[in-house]
Amino acid sequence: MNFFTELKRRNVFKVAVAYAVASWLLLQIVDLVLENINAPDWVMQVFMLALAVGFPIAIIIAWAFEVTPDGVKLEKYVDRSQSISRHTGQQLNRGIIMILSVAVVFLLTDRFRDQAPDQKEKGTDSQISVEAVVDAEPEIAATEMMEKSIAVLPFVNMSSDPEQDYFADGISEEILNALAKVSELKVAGRTSSFAFKGKNEDLLAIGKVLRVNHILEGSVRKSGKRIRITAQLIKVDDGFHMWSETYDRELNDIFAIQDEISAAILTQLKTQLLGEQKMVTAKTDTRVYEFYLLAKQRIYERNQASLEMAVKLLGQAVAIDADYAPAFAQTGIANLLLSDRNYGTLPHLESGEVAKRNLDRALQLDSQNAEALAGMGLYYRNYELDHEKSLDILKRALAINPNLSNASTWLATELDSVGNLQESLQLREQIFERDPLHPPTFTNLQQSYMIMGQNEKARQMIEYLRTYLPGDALIYSDLGQIAHMSGQLAEAGVEFERAYKSEPLNSVNRFWYGLTLLKTRQYELMTQIATERVLPVALNRLGRPEEALILGHRIIGEGNNPSFFFQTLVENRRFAELIEVIESRWPSLDDFSGNWPGRGGYGYFSMGFIAHAYRETGNEEMFKDAMHRLKASLDAQLSEGADNWVLSWSQAHYAVLAGDHDAAIGFLERSFQQGGYLDTETETAWPVFKPLDGDPRYEIAKAAMNARLEEELEKMGQDI
Repeated sequence: MNFFTELKRRNVFKVAVAYAVASWLLLQIVDLVLENINAPDWVMQVFMLALAVGFPIAIIIAWAFEVTPDGVKLEKYVDRSQSISRHTGQQLNRGIIMILSVAVVFLLTDRFRDQAPDQKEKGTDSQISVEAVVDAEPEIAATEMMEKSIAVLPFVNMSSDPEQDYFADGISEEILNALAKVSELKVAGRTSSFAFKGKNEDLLAIGKVLRVNHILEGSVRKSGKRIRITAQLIKVDDGFHMWSETYDRELNDIFAIQDEISAAILTQLKTQLLGEQKMVTAKTDTRVYEFYLLAKQRIYERNQASLEMAVKLLGQAVAIDADYAPAFAQTGIANLLLSDRNYGTLPHLESGEVAKRNLDRALQLDSQNAEALAGMGLYYRNYELDHEKSLDILKRALAINPNLSNASTWLATELDSVGNLQESLQLREQIFERDPLHPPTFTNLQQSYMIMGQNEKARQMIEYLRTYLPGDALIYSDLGQIAHMSGQLAEAGVEFERAYKSEPLNSVNRFWYGLTLLKTRQYELMTQIATERVLPVALNRLGRPEEALILGHRIIGEGNNPSFFFQTLVENRRFAELIEVIESRWPSLDDFSGNWPGRGGYGYFSMGFIAHAYRETGNEEMFKDAMHRLKASLDAQLSEGADNWVLSWSQAHYAVLAGDHDAAIGFLERSFQQGGYLDTETETAWPVFKPLDGDPRYEIAKAAMNARLEEELEKMGQDI
């Protein structure tokens, strides 16, 4: 006891406490400074080592020396009767309290600093606010969670270099993809899981938003050729840590680490494995893998600059490893997305040639590469117009990796093309359940709702997402499409303009924006903004028919949808030319229908124009053939539940060609009530409906439609 009493008298314990608290505070400050200047990890390690070495020295000094009125002296030379160690202890107490106070202030400041961006981000970026999701729209958020379900949150980059974020994200994504191959396990989609990156949210709330009951989170620290990955599996309902592990490896062993972590998680979840199928990650040089991961991150951003950067990075990857199939697969996908009909300016046919070459190479190297198969499915849809083959390939891709949101979205689009509208809607709702914040997912789902006439449901969904994706161009565009299909052209114009200013190369928005400009007679602006597919109509309305027809011949030669070109030919009464185009490009109407089935829920105008041309050129047999195909298509779309003003208009198109004027007027009345507008000002517009002029019922319907159009034009500030 005398020894401990002496330690206490000499203030050794207090010095130890003061040193420890001061060291902790110093390390926090140093860590903050080093983080801001991107200092390497070893600098922090040197500070920690120095403070650790200094601790025993401080203890020895406290034991051997004492502060006196005459300065610091060795303790053995200090007269006990004149010792001021008690006073020194009181000063140490005050010092400890002061240091602790500073530490508390620092902690509070650091906590506020971490949370403040989150509060700001709720109104400025695309990251999700969990509390708001749980509280808002219970019909959407409150979904029963599967017993075997998991979300893989993006692993935290603990390296000093922020550029290593992509590497941490890549580790998370590879684990996510491995888990998605387990048939009995529901895995939250990548986009929605990654919406929580950098957010310090409650895991229970995250689980409710993503509709899962397990969460995998972790961290990655990369230093030189070494990597440390820490992963932990957490049960959402009680926060119980079911499993955790740390992996220290050389970087050239990264693929084994991924397999090891995935297998451990699967074991802990006690889910059914894939039998003899083994989760295999394509092996390559570490540098190649880093280029590949960084490129994938760029592709997810879906804009021209990022996609072009991805192609360059993938080029560097294959320059090192010419047999790495995943890099060729992603190169193919990136080039498909860089087409001037998607997110870039690469000519459509050139885009397809480059993409096909890379996708073929990927499948030569690995015939079961799901990403390459998904890209090939998109290729056959957009370039070969082979819908059955596209369906088959996309289904094969999803059988290999069910977690490919893009492949699921492209499959749903193909189902629309062949007329399986209900199946497409159900698939899109399933994708939305798994990955609600994936832009193509919610964009295509709202289009399915619009096809089915569920505009209000589409609006509620997009407004719900708008809260968590403020400023997102696709949200603006989706709201514009809903407004357009509801007849609210002024609102549509505002939303499309916002989307266009944010992403001027987005072809989907430019197409829909062009349709709104067409309805509101802004033809000159339309020629500057709309995609080429719809421009022949605008040029024709501007009194430039020859220019319109030259453009039409070019774009149809590039494999574009011919409907607006056919409309331009009909409005110029060039029926023989339309027939020549058809018969020179397609051996029969069977072949034309194979390329352009016209069963997507918006009618079949191109077949209507073909029927009109055959009638005007006196070919009764082909007229009946085309009419039969048009009627069969319309009946099929109606049987699938399609219900919108475009479809009603297409029904009117068929009825007037069939000579049933009463039915045609009835369908037009319904189309106008649903939000449709018919150009009654341009003399050459829609000549097929001219025989209805003068019918009292038709004139009343037109007057009501024109009155509503004038209201929309007034809202837009246009002259009437």
